[in-house]
Amino acid sequence: MAQQWTDQEGRTYPLTVPTTTHDASGGTIRAYLLHRAKPHLPPWLGWLATGAAGAIGHERWPDSAAGGVGLTLASVALTGVAWAAGKGVSKQRRLHSAVTVAAGSAWVTAACLAGPTAGPIDDLFLMGGPAFALSWNVRSVMRHNPEGTTGSSDGGLLEKVGLARAQIGAAKVEPNRVTAPIALQPGEQTNDDVAKALVRIASALDLPTSAVRYTPDPDSVRRGELVIVPEDMLSQEVQWEGPSNLGGSIADPLVPGRYDDGAPLVMWLPGDPDAGRNSTHVLIAGGTGSGKGDAALNLLTEILSRRDVIVWFSDPKAFQDFAPLRAGLDWGVEGGSQTEVMVAAVEAVIPARTRWLGAHGYRQWVPAAAQVQNDPEHTCRTDGRACGCAGMPFLVTWFEEAANTLRALGDDTFTGIAQEARSAGISLIVSLQRPSYDQMSTSTRASLPSVIALGCDPRDEGFSLPETVLDAGAHPGAWGNRRPGYCYVVSPGIDEARYPSPGRTRRFTTRAVPVMEQLAAWAQHNGATADPITAGAASSVAGRAYTGRTTDTDAGVGPRPVGLRAVAEEDDMEPAGLLVDPEDADIDPEVELPEVEEGDDAPIFGQETGHKPSPEEARELFAQALEEFEEAGHMVVGPVDFMDWCDRHSLSRSWVSKRLKDAALEGRLEQTNTTGRWRIVPALTAA
Repeated sequence: MAQQWTDQEGRTYPLTVPTTTHDASGGTIRAYLLHRAKPHLPPWLGWLATGAAGAIGHERWPDSAAGGVGLTLASVALTGVAWAAGKGVSKQRRLHSAVTVAAGSAWVTAACLAGPTAGPIDDLFLMGGPAFALSWNVRSVMRHNPEGTTGSSDGGLLEKVGLARAQIGAAKVEPNRVTAPIALQPGEQTNDDVAKALVRIASALDLPTSAVRYTPDPDSVRRGELVIVPEDMLSQEVQWEGPSNLGGSIADPLVPGRYDDGAPLVMWLPGDPDAGRNSTHVLIAGGTGSGKGDAALNLLTEILSRRDVIVWFSDPKAFQDFAPLRAGLDWGVEGGSQTEVMVAAVEAVIPARTRWLGAHGYRQWVPAAAQVQNDPEHTCRTDGRACGCAGMPFLVTWFEEAANTLRALGDDTFTGIAQEARSAGISLIVSLQRPSYDQMSTSTRASLPSVIALGCDPRDEGFSLPETVLDAGAHPGAWGNRRPGYCYVVSPGIDEARYPSPGRTRRFTTRAVPVMEQLAAWAQHNGATADPITAGAASSVAGRAYTGRTTDTDAGVGPRPVGLRAVAEEDDMEPAGLLVDPEDADIDPEVELPEVEEGDDAPIFGQETGHKPSPEEARELFAQALEEFEEAGHMVVGPVDFMDWCDRHSLSRSWVSKRLKDAALEGRLEQTNTTGRWRIVPALTAA
């Protein structure tokens, strides 16, 4: 009869008592004990099987020489198989397995030939067998907890990749990002071992190589953080729609893209004394098809959208990608001699700006330096009163496709600028495909602390990124030109743990052109203009080649960017007319030609060339030619530039070469890095 239980209100419930649970002789307790003993039985069963094999073998091969040879060979082969099979496990487990198999097979061989009870063979079986079985039981207990689950929090991952006995701490789980601290085995493992194992970890997790990174602890050689990003959020292309902070300061973070976990990719150009961040120069490096142009556009649009910065820009490709933004530049040139003049101008403005900043009490450029100096703490007056000097905006000097400039001017062209410009509130940005030592001097490369490294040839990774970042898991060579816009960013102000994290810049399409033109117009209306110190130093070198932002003024509209002015209706109605030379403008096409006069048939070749100027006249003409070049903004000249002039004035090229050297001695010309090329010193500042 089933037992029942009745409560105080008379309700009845069935009551089942599992008596076997408390019965010492019941099957439940025996099953439990057998279940707990099962994991430890295999070594003991192996021990018993070894004894049975020895006894059976003795009945078959007692005192058999052939049997001894066969058993010995089988023992050696079995031990070798055990050692080879343990290649994928830890060294301790592999050695333990090989020793156990060797001992067991040796005992079986001896028992088969001499008998299981002969001499010490039985004692070895009774003592050595349980010892080996217990050693495997101890190993099992050490590796498992009472519930039978793996004791390591990594599920055996580190053991699989060759980092056995390394410990993983409590993981920090964020959206699409897992960060776990790692402590390696003292005296046996270092952070270099983890860096080498990153590829195997990615393989074990079935992730791309770039999804696994390691950041060593700077205070320890065996501690660090393993970062795993399971989902690549960069695979979806994001198009550029406008700058992130229109009208902000250049000291605010620039946002040229995003990281693979969705966080914004930020960087800074000016320094921040409060945050302890230094000003920086930037290298943009990436192979053909890596998206270097889009990366440059992302960074340039961020810069032009700030209120306290001016940009000098050199592009030997004639602004193929940057034409919509050209009107917003303070100075833009297309390479060649124009770029050479710009480089000389940058070298000239560095000491002028540094002197101004020092005179006003600034150890480095800060946003307050771009404002009118009405603060008595930042005055150049000796009486301590506010000086009211015009502010000095931050200056970005950008050299696009810099390999052309470096080939023309030398691989150390930017060395002096890179080493000295940061204290002058100037940031140098150099963009080229391959920043190798044969294109850029090592001194220049060392002076470019920030880098945006896009896809490249695997052999060029070391030219773009520091070795520590590559060891932490960064591999731009894995992208090549298959992942346009993917990049790594190393720059002051960014958490070093982010250095090996891949990011992606935004994509520029034809839809972005009108927005870029509007941004250039905004920069003309609202952006900074060059301060008197910077403009004066640039003009002292470049003369009229430097004009600042170019604008045309429409009535009631104010300055508007050149190239963006709409075509007026009357412009369409007015006929263009014939294109004629000025000296032929007064010729009436209806008038009859004059009659033939005497001398019209005289030969015009092989006759006297006319008046040849005297040496004094020639010198005056040469000085006038230099003034004409200066007027046209052609500030770098050589003998080839005077060919037409020599023909007009009956002077030889050798005479021009001599006059160029004389003009250099007089201070009107200055030698450039290129043999046979001279830079015109503006007339107002000539020595």
